[in-house]
Amino acid sequence: MSEITPQLATHKGLRSEVLLVLKRAQPLTARELSERLGVSANAIRHHLKELEAESLIVYGREQRGVGAPTFAYRLSARGEALFPRRYEQALTQLLGRVVEKNGRSAAVELFEQHFRDLTEKARSQLAQAPASERVELISHLLTEAGYMAEWQESAGGFRLSEHNCAMRAVAERFPEVCEAEQNFLREVLGGVVERRAHIPSGCNACEYAISFTDKREQS
Repeated sequence: MSEITPQLATHKGLRSEVLLVLKRAQPLTARELSERLGVSANAIRHHLKELEAESLIVYGREQRGVGAPTFAYRLSARGEALFPRRYEQALTQLLGRVVEKNGRSAAVELFEQHFRDLTEKARSQLAQAPASERVELISHLLTEAGYMAEWQESAGGFRLSEHNCAMRAVAERFPEVCEAEQNFLREVLGGVVERRAHIPSGCNACEYAISFTDKREQS
């Protein structure tokens, strides 16, 4: 799986699965993890204790419905670092030099050109494909790039989720890269793309709602 980095691969079996599930849906309680993974709560708590000792997860009190608060777990900064951040530091430094020499607009142009190239590359693969196949292919391409993407049909269209930002530091310094990504999705899918959640804004995932004005495209 492209989600499994060399760092994450060192945590085998259930521990690796706990980290992956938290990455996709944090914060979660021990009971919620137990239900999602189909193992006993005691087994989950054992692994949570080990992961906490390695500083890969943290926990806090959360109110879940009626009753006393419960403990819910999420990845720590060290745990987040197990997931793909391809060339993030080098790219951030390089973009900083571009800005110093040629201004911010030159760095933004690099993002836009990158996504224009991706659009041209993907269009040949997506020609005449129905909407669902287009969304599936783009999800696959994003996952290969380290974004842990997945998609599903939703009312009136599709939902595309990216559970990992492969270059978060870059996105935080240059929010234009996120706009370029959204424009890329509009261009390559040929539909209406609306961002509903955003990792740099503190959400667990970047989520896009995708719809098509031609209802025949939904099939």
